[in-house]
Amino acid sequence: MAVILGERYPDVFAAVGAHSGLPFGAAHDVASAFTAMKGGAVPTASRDTHGRSGAAVPTIVFHGDADHTVAASNGAAIVRDATQADLVALHATSRRDAIPGGRAFTHDSFADASGRTHAEHWRLHGAGHAWSGGSPQGTYTDPTGPDASSEMLRFFLQHAVAPRHA
Repeated sequence: MAVILGERYPDVFAAVGAHSGLPFGAAHDVASAFTAMKGGAVPTASRDTHGRSGAAVPTIVFHGDADHTVAASNGAAIVRDATQADLVALHATSRRDAIPGGRAFTHDSFADASGRTHAEHWRLHGAGHAWSGGSPQGTYTDPTGPDASSEMLRFFLQHAVAPRHA
C-alpha cells in the first residue's frame, strides 16, 4: 500500500518503505496478485501507469531472499521502479554485512551526485516472509535483524520535509 500511495500522491509523501511487498501496478485482481507474489511476470499492458509523476518518491525496501510467500523479485522490482523513474543519474553502492549473531544482508543504496539517497534495497539472506528485526513474541517477525523499523525511520527522517501551513 505504501508503494501505491507514494506513486499516486508524491506531493503528500516524502518517502515510502516497503517490506516483502509488490511493486506498483503489479496486480489488478486477486489472480494477478497471486501471480505477482510468486514472481510471475506482469504484462506491460496490465501495469497502470496513469498518474505517475515522472520522479519517484524516495523508497526503502526490505525483502528476504528466501521468502516463499512474496518472491524477492518483487522487492527488486520496487527498487528498479524507484531508481528508473528519477530523471537524475544515480550512483549505486553495495555492501554485504551481517548483524552480530544474526542475519546476513546486502544493502544497496542509490544516491544522486550530491549524495542524497533516492532508494535503498535491503536483501535479507535466508529470510522468509517476516518483518526483519521484529519482536520474538510477534508473529511473522524475524528478530535476527537487521531492524527494518529503525532503518526505515532513519531513511524517512533523511527525507522529512517542513510542514505546510494553510
